[in-house]
Amino acid sequence: MIEIVSKNNIMEVLPLIRAYQEFYNVADISDFKNEVFFSQFGESNPAGCQFIYRDNGIVVGFATVYFSYASSIISKVAVLNDLYTVSCLRGKGVGRKLVEHCHKYASENNASRLQWVTAPDNEVAQKLYDSMDASKSNWHFYAYNT
Repeated sequence: MIEIVSKNNIMEVLPLIRAYQEFYNVADISDFKNEVFFSQFGESNPAGCQFIYRDNGIVVGFATVYFSYASSIISKVAVLNDLYTVSCLRGKGVGRKLVEHCHKYASENNASRLQWVTAPDNEVAQKLYDSMDASKSNWHFYAYNT
């Protein structure tokens, strides 16, 4: 079951957000900052939304979508910025269902595409993405820290 993260369930997703950040070696992880930050992305926020996946009532995965714009296609785009599934359920369809849900959400919110990046060594995620009807970009991703 997929649901929107809200004040009623955000505490349930915080341990997964922490695990996701640990996976990507984020420094100075703060559950308080995570709660404040992710609380802003709900059903009524035009900037994006966060979703959780429940298995037998337990939160076992989450995904976060933010909206941006692409001048190369003169359109709104949805960015799947976060996708995480507890390790014991990877390869069991949770991530696929979350991505498909985010794709539908993007379409319903008039985004021309859903796009995402993953680490080059995250082979488990790449296996999922390569099995989907998505195209792999040949663009390189750069970032400046400010």
